[in-house]
Amino acid sequence: MKVPKDYACVSSNSNCVQASNNQGYLCKCSEGYEGNPYLPKGCQDIDECKLRNEDPKYKELYPCKHGTCQNIPGGYMCKCGIGKRLDGTNYGCQPVLSHVEQLVAGLGVSAVGLIALVCLLVMKLQRRKHRKKKDEYFKQNGGLRLFDRSRQVDTILILTEKEIKKATENYSDDRVLGCGGHGMVYKGTLDDGKEVAIKKSKLIDDDCREEFVNEIIILSQINHRNIVRLLGCCLEVDVPMLVYEFVSNGTLSEFLHGNDLRTPIQLDLRLNIATQSAEALAYIHSSVSRTILHGDVKSLNIPLDEYNAKVAGFGASALKSMDRNDFMMFIQGTLGYLDPETFVSHRLTDKSDTFSFGVILEIMTRKRALYSDNLNENKALSHSFPLMFHQKRHCDMLDCEIVDSKVMIVLQKLAELAMHCLNPRGDDRPTMKEVIERLQMLRRLHMQLVSKSGPTRICYSDKGPSVSVPSDTIKYQSMETAKLVLDTDIAR
Repeated sequence: MKVPKDYACVSSNSNCVQASNNQGYLCKCSEGYEGNPYLPKGCQDIDECKLRNEDPKYKELYPCKHGTCQNIPGGYMCKCGIGKRLDGTNYGCQPVLSHVEQLVAGLGVSAVGLIALVCLLVMKLQRRKHRKKKDEYFKQNGGLRLFDRSRQVDTILILTEKEIKKATENYSDDRVLGCGGHGMVYKGTLDDGKEVAIKKSKLIDDDCREEFVNEIIILSQINHRNIVRLLGCCLEVDVPMLVYEFVSNGTLSEFLHGNDLRTPIQLDLRLNIATQSAEALAYIHSSVSRTILHGDVKSLNIPLDEYNAKVAGFGASALKSMDRNDFMMFIQGTLGYLDPETFVSHRLTDKSDTFSFGVILEIMTRKRALYSDNLNENKALSHSFPLMFHQKRHCDMLDCEIVDSKVMIVLQKLAELAMHCLNPRGDDRPTMKEVIERLQMLRRLHMQLVSKSGPTRICYSDKGPSVSVPSDTIKYQSMETAKLVLDTDIAR
């Protein structure tokens, strides 16, 4: 609608009303505005919130009970704060909750806050206690000394418990490489991607902790071709964990017994593995600054690296003395290898390792240390083989793959060496140095005999055919070689 040129209400926010005498009209500012409607911009917004603050009488005119007044063009808003809502008049606020509900809510929030505070306090105390415990274990296990040593010689890697858990995925079952009398062995991956074997032991003799640290320092510096290198340890736990290099080609146990379809294993390879294993044990017994015992010699602790033996599991001599309960836990993982003298005295010696080296029986027979015979009876190889030996029937237990008339003298002398290692009296057993000498001599003898070999023959066993070194037609034995064997026996 077009406004007449002589329209008097020229101010914005103004309007006209009928005059009371019905003669013409009057101009009036719109609601919420005041001023002169006959002038341009004559009607100005009324600031209700300001008036409320300046004069209490306006609080009744412009109510905003329990709220916050906010001015807007032509009026005002009453805004309610947190925990409040409009009371229905749009000009006042009331609490969302009643006084009772507020009290209950307040108590609830206070209780939750108190519980959270207590939990945080307990967690902090537990963390501090755990940290203190770790520090105690670290000191108790010789960590300070080992740490000082690691700064002088860069051969010992000291890992935290957190790093060990990360490397083993919190000791995941999928990471287990094996278990034995001393504990579990896990495959771990360090932060730099290096794969390691981590031994988590079950127990340690408190009186031997200092000796344990000495062994760790010595073992970490050993670089022998037939010894799995000790890279480091974790001392933040009650029983220290050992970190070794990882050998990926399996163990002697897996090589001998691992698959149903047996792969033929030549006698010279078996002798080589036995000799290398003996060299590793002899080295730690007599070629380092102080005697170190293995304590858990078995085929599962002999990894193979391209068919070369690398003995693992060192660092167990801290278990030299155990109480009855700990000892029963220990022998559960070493049955079939345990020295009878150790079983009685609960103490390990170098001759305990010699007895356990009866692992050469596994190499000769390809039977496990604990096995089931044809009648499905459970037997121990360290018990059944000596019985058969004394009955002169031990050849019946030898692996068919290596039985051959040409090398029977080697097998006989190897069986006699095994019997010598299995002597019930530790003092009557050979040292590992003597074992090496005898094995090296048998290897030389075997090479001389095989060099005169003829065509191969097939040997059949109850597990299928396998190849063995043969000969039934050619005379094989030189008198000089046989005399060498006999002279060696007499000299002992």
